[in-house]
Amino acid sequence: MTPPIHPEIFSRIQLLAQKSAIATTYWDWHGNLREVQPRTLIKVLNSLGIDLPQDPQVSDLDKALTAQEDQIWLRTVPACTVMRVGTWRDVHIHVPDGSSVRVEVTLEDGTTRSLTQVENWDPAREVNGSLIGRAAFALDESLPLGDHTITAYLEDGTSSNGHLVVVPHRIDPPSLNQREQMWGIASQLYSVRSAQSWGMGDTAVLASLNQMFGRAGADFHLINPMHAVAPCEPIEPSPYLPVTRQFLAPLYISPEMVEEYQLLKQADRIHLQECHALSLQEETDNPGLIDRDQSWMAKNEALSVLFRQPRSQEREAEFNEFIETGGQSLERFAQWCALVETYSMPLPPQYRDSESEAVKQFSQRNELRVRYHMWLQWIASQQLQEAQKRAREAGMAIGIMGDLAVGVHPYGSEVWDQTDMFAPGMCVGAPPDMYSQQGQNWSQPPWNPQALAESGYSPLRAMIRATMSYAGAVRIDHILGLFRLWWIPDGMGANHGAYVHYDHEAMVGILLLEAQRAGCVVIGEDLGTVEPWVRGYLNERGILGTSILWFERNEDGSPLAPQHYRREVLAAVNTHDLPPTAGYMRGIHTKLRSDLGLLVESYEKMRQVDRAELENMSQALRAHGALHSAEPSEEELIEALYRYIAKTPARLLAVSLVDIVGDIRPQNLPGTHTEYPNWKMPLGNSSGREVTFEEIPPPGIKAHADIMNATVGK
Repeated sequence: MTPPIHPEIFSRIQLLAQKSAIATTYWDWHGNLREVQPRTLIKVLNSLGIDLPQDPQVSDLDKALTAQEDQIWLRTVPACTVMRVGTWRDVHIHVPDGSSVRVEVTLEDGTTRSLTQVENWDPAREVNGSLIGRAAFALDESLPLGDHTITAYLEDGTSSNGHLVVVPHRIDPPSLNQREQMWGIASQLYSVRSAQSWGMGDTAVLASLNQMFGRAGADFHLINPMHAVAPCEPIEPSPYLPVTRQFLAPLYISPEMVEEYQLLKQADRIHLQECHALSLQEETDNPGLIDRDQSWMAKNEALSVLFRQPRSQEREAEFNEFIETGGQSLERFAQWCALVETYSMPLPPQYRDSESEAVKQFSQRNELRVRYHMWLQWIASQQLQEAQKRAREAGMAIGIMGDLAVGVHPYGSEVWDQTDMFAPGMCVGAPPDMYSQQGQNWSQPPWNPQALAESGYSPLRAMIRATMSYAGAVRIDHILGLFRLWWIPDGMGANHGAYVHYDHEAMVGILLLEAQRAGCVVIGEDLGTVEPWVRGYLNERGILGTSILWFERNEDGSPLAPQHYRREVLAAVNTHDLPPTAGYMRGIHTKLRSDLGLLVESYEKMRQVDRAELENMSQALRAHGALHSAEPSEEELIEALYRYIAKTPARLLAVSLVDIVGDIRPQNLPGTHTEYPNWKMPLGNSSGREVTFEEIPPPGIKAHADIMNATVGK
């Protein structure tokens, strides 16, 4: 057993943690204030680059506290300064005491502005035997939106730079203001197969769904993340565990939509038809599930044939321009893909450094394959943009609503290429709650807050731009991750983590800058335990929240009345982390968790809770005129739930495709990995039989469209 830490030492550990933006306490799901264990705090501090032994003494901690303050003074210009447009603030410049300094801002258009020094009375500080002074310079209200650079010129002839980002106070996207309320659909795209798709839903299905529901009156289509996955078996099924959020998953490409498909010779066309047939073969062990391995094996062969097909001069020029715009990031990602399809994950030791000579030589030997993976990104981007075009042509005001995952795979391309951006020895997750009573470990390394600032938040900017390139709106999964994340040290349980705080003013500000430039609506998934000020802050910045019917309750636990819902939200009956509504009403989630040993309470007790919740909800439906039948069918209950959210003032209303077809099986059972086939369920009906795109029932579409159209005035 580990000996207890002396209270005086523990107190200093907590002080160092707090100064490092690590929360030393948290509220559990029972409402109790919990203290984070000292061993957890030490490991998190180590991960942030603070050198502490596992059993620190008072002297170790005092030294670390001093070094932490010294680091601020040793930097001439702050790594990154984020300010709101039209406001004033000052920036601190650190120079040898008594030295003169000149400071200017280089705007993103290349022009420069000199900054005016203002009075400050901070005394000099001795660091490493030298006195360092602090000068203050004014950043005034006239600075325009954009990414700028602060440069300090010292009297010894040296200079130092820092990032300056001027961001909007709030966004007000034009597409959101066309009506007081809008509705749309939500789907897990991979699960919606058509007669023509290659084993899973793709961009062709996406374009067709956009047209179908756009014509029915929908204004948006919320889809699962389109982030890249590793092009090797076994392919990660979770769209929320990508290898990077800066590039796309070629899994969703429709080969028939590639322009060069029409130019194939007869032999190649027959070969692609054979590949298509191969993609439809099912696993004998898991019949009926989405088999990404089989789909990609066949599709990869077909796409390789299409890549070799000669392109017109115009198309080749467009491709080369795409490569040039993508720059080093695209090239590195393509190199990683070529390596991974050769060696799988994790890569052999000689290839784990993206800048190594071994990687350079491999890329030279496999230049054509690297170019192929860049081509895949070009095609995926084109097809998603085409699907967005179809949505707008069908009448959608917003069109595709992209989804932004909270993290990346620990062996993925983003960690490989940007190792310094991530905190080593840590995973992101969630503390225990009612639905995952042992906590959750999402197996995703967190960004290091200091490294983000040093880069001017370039990884954040890149991933936002990637999703907004094809979408009219973006939903940010677990938007609280821009404020804090639950870090879990390797080898420790999810209940032994700690919250690490990020500079939310900087991260939200940069998100808004990118959204304003793209004209994009932003929705934050703000479910779970959220401090009241956070939702108010996001609302003030123009970011919509999320309201899920089953989670909206009064203090006594009863369902929240429709008129009391927040206005600035996306309201929905369910989410991808809950079963489809029919399954939820049947208690499928409780049965599955019981069968897998994931319940802390007894199965009988939890089923009583389920039945009481459904009864309370039925009473609320009747009280607010959403349900009239004394003995409603399952379908009538589902429609009543949508009438209920349609009575709310929510700006956006989402109808889940799984509820239109009466599906019952969860796509994801949080807290499981191998126990349940997460993210592999095809769209199905109430008896579990698959429903293809062609079989989506028109009566179901009409019933839900009528409910929503009557509300939004269409």
